[in-house]
Amino acid sequence: MFKTLKQLTDLSGPSGYEQPVTSYIKERTSSYSDQVNVDAIGNVTVSLKGNKPGPKVLVTAHIDEVGFIVKKIEENGLVRFEKLGGHDDRILLAQKVMVRSKSGPCLGVIGTISAHYKKFDKPDKVRDYRQLYIDVGATSQQEVTELGIEVGDSITWASTIEHLGSEQTGKIVGKAFDDRAGCAVLIELLEELQDRDFSGELIALFAVQEEVGLRGAKVALANLEFDIAIALDTTAVSDTPEDMMDGSLTLGGGAGIKIMDASLISHPAVKDKLVELAKMHEIAYQLEIFTGIGTNAGAVTLANKGVPTGVLSIPSRNAHSPVEVIDLRDLEAVKQLLSEFVKDCTEETTFQF
Repeated sequence: MFKTLKQLTDLSGPSGYEQPVTSYIKERTSSYSDQVNVDAIGNVTVSLKGNKPGPKVLVTAHIDEVGFIVKKIEENGLVRFEKLGGHDDRILLAQKVMVRSKSGPCLGVIGTISAHYKKFDKPDKVRDYRQLYIDVGATSQQEVTELGIEVGDSITWASTIEHLGSEQTGKIVGKAFDDRAGCAVLIELLEELQDRDFSGELIALFAVQEEVGLRGAKVALANLEFDIAIALDTTAVSDTPEDMMDGSLTLGGGAGIKIMDASLISHPAVKDKLVELAKMHEIAYQLEIFTGIGTNAGAVTLANKGVPTGVLSIPSRNAHSPVEVIDLRDLEAVKQLLSEFVKDCTEETTFQF
């Protein structure tokens, strides 16, 4: 799982610019799937049929990450940027970023004042991102152009995946776990099901542009028919000392089984089945109610006249930052629970409200 997640997070793929991730998933899944389709905006849909009749189960994860886009190049060579997805302006200062130019990746730094200037500033001031800039080492517009950077180029965090503390902690830190972690789970599930010992059909939707309004899923779902759906995504834990934290979701506490968020009230029968399977197979789980987040399940549950929909969440710290943290044991719990759910569905399976 770590190797797959590393390959995915090493790629640059902010919302609207997911081409490297789309290509990777298409190539990775083509050899062991019945059908792989890539639509005009980059969504990847993978189909795998079981050896028994049964329902069509949709599982979806999103492939985009939060990032930025080059908005303007100043005369002195500094680069202004716009956001792609949700960011907290408080963490932008002094971060390394990577500009994906036509000439290749270019390292940059979001500038900040030197500590020596603090006495002349307001220490509690949070500068709006529109006041910030990226330094790519250039001193003029021409030098930026010579680096291959143009207005419209995409930008991501420049961090890489690492073990947090050491391998024995089971925790890892890096960028884009939201939601390449969900993609890794789904890819490994497809590989695990190569014996096709399940009922019906698994439809894996790797969706683009989730971070800017669930746009990719809305496009893809218009062309898909399915009976049951599960969305995979990361979710913010509440186990650190900040005032608003209530300890209801913890890192290392197991797979999150969604009850409600800002985009969805999970179908009760789907939620109950996930809980039942977690108990039956002794998979660590925790129930999630968090209205500060939304997922592609919000689009799925409204598609095709309404389909029973649930969510499996991967607990995460520091979401939408260059240092997101997840626990590999939670990731494995999500994969195991998802696998048991798919294998449990039969021709007689129904999720009555």
